[in-house]
Formats: sequence, structure tokens, C-alpha cells
Amino acid sequence: MATPDLLFGLRNSFHLGAYQAAINNSDIPNLPSEDAVERDSLVYRSYIALGSYQLVISEIDSSAPTALQAVKLLALYLAGDKETAISSVQEWLSDAAIANNSTLRLIAGIIYMHEQDYNEALKHTNSGGTMELHALNVQIFLKMHRSDYAEKQLKIMQQIDEDHTLTQLANAWLNLAVGGSKIQEAYLIFQDFSEKSQMTGLILNGKAVCCMHMGRFDEAESLLLEALNKDAKDPETLANLIVCNLHLGKSSSRYLSQLKLSHPDHMLVKRASSAEDNFDRALQSVA
Repeated sequence: MATPDLLFGLRNSFHLGAYQAAINNSDIPNLPSEDAVERDSLVYRSYIALGSYQLVISEIDSSAPTALQAVKLLALYLAGDKETAISSVQEWLSDAAIANNSTLRLIAGIIYMHEQDYNEALKHTNSGGTMELHALNVQIFLKMHRSDYAEKQLKIMQQIDEDHTLTQLANAWLNLAVGGSKIQEAYLIFQDFSEKSQMTGLILNGKAVCCMHMGRFDEAESLLLEALNKDAKDPETLANLIVCNLHLGKSSSRYLSQLKLSHPDHMLVKRASSAEDNFDRALQSVA
């Protein structure tokens, strides 16, 4: 008889963006030590997702297991100490004793994906081994505009567990990237999540992006405003509201200002700044 998966609910909450719920429901008794480490890493990653980097950095000390040390590096990286985080990741990945730790490989992949060094990310994630690594591979391949490789990863995930939350999410991401008639399929996946799970910013943004692809901008706006009520600083919500308002003919300057203040490195901020610079140069050349 299979042993019950004690971390099923916690994992699901994390993957669907219900980070506070993951933290609140993490007190699970009688966990084996390996599960306890996974539980702690999910809780600390939830704190990171909520922007509590310093809490993670201060609580995880040098005696913690490799998985938690890796999570601490992600907190350091996102808190702005990128050089320390990247050099530590490189050092640890060259240590044969811990290089194959799945959480370390996952965090390495996430950090290099943030750096837009996709080939380096894939060096550490491409061999898979966990559903999270396969899902990260799907994200990386989609960022590289290689939906063919992303589809191969999705098929591996479907063979392992077709109903897994990450398999469903990866399917929705791929459908969004492929577009066309696949958008409706992606929408139905997010709709299914919204009926079965706590409504989160991740689910609301997923539905809203599908609506925008289908030209339903009013519906997208209401979904995004609901997401903004849950987290006024979420970069994806702000970025999607900027795009949505442009299509609706509404001003998006306030959302762009918020995004610039809270996430100055966001791709949309960089594009807007570049466009402003080009405009200023054009004005100067005319003047």
C-alpha cells in the first residue's frame, strides 16, 4: 500500500501561488527527515515569493542541509547580492558531493534563467529528475522560443503524472506560447484551477492573459484588478495591466510607475526606458 503524500497540499499551494496558505499550513506532524527538508524549502521559497528575502537569509545558517542553503542563495540573488549568489552556485555545482542535489540544480536553473543565460540554466536542469525541474525546463525552452523542446518536456511530465498540478500548468504555458485554438485550452486549465483551488494572482493572471489573447480585454482587466487587490506590487499583474490598458485605450502610466518603483529590472520597464531614450534622441536630432 502506497504511503500518503504528506506534502501534497503544501506543494499544490506553492505551485499555484498561494504562498501564505503554504506557510500557514506547513506545520505537518511526523514528517520523515527528507520530507521535512522539502517542507522547509517550500516554506522558505514561499517567503521569497512574498518578498521576505531577509527573513530567509537570516534564518538559514551554514549548518542547514544543501537544499536550504540553495534556497538561501536564491534569496540573496533576489535581494540584490547577485555576485555572491552566482559564485556560490558555481562553486557548489563543481562539488561532486552535492552537485546532483535536485534543489540546488533547480535554484541554479532559476538564477540563470533570471540572468537570461538559458544554455547555462539547461546544463543543470535538462537531465530532469523531479517534476519541478521538468516544469522549469518547459519555461526555459519557451523563453528560448523553442516550443518543440518544451513539448517534449511536457510529454515526459504527462507520462509521469498527467494530473499533476505542474503538468497542467506546463500544458497551459505551452498552449499560450503556441497560440491559436490552444488559447482556449489554456483558459480551461486556469478555469479548472480557479474552481478547485484558492483564487491566486497566478491563476488570475493566467486567465487574464488568455482573455487578452482572445481579445476579451474588459474581462482581462477585471481579473487583473482582482489580482492587484491580492498583491499591489506583483510584477506580472502590473505588467499585464499596462498591456491590457493600452488595448483598452486607457492610461497605464500609474501602473508603469508602480512597476518601475517595485521592479526596476522588469523587462517591460527596460523596454519602456529604451523607447523613451530613443524618443528623446529623435527629438534632439530634430531640434
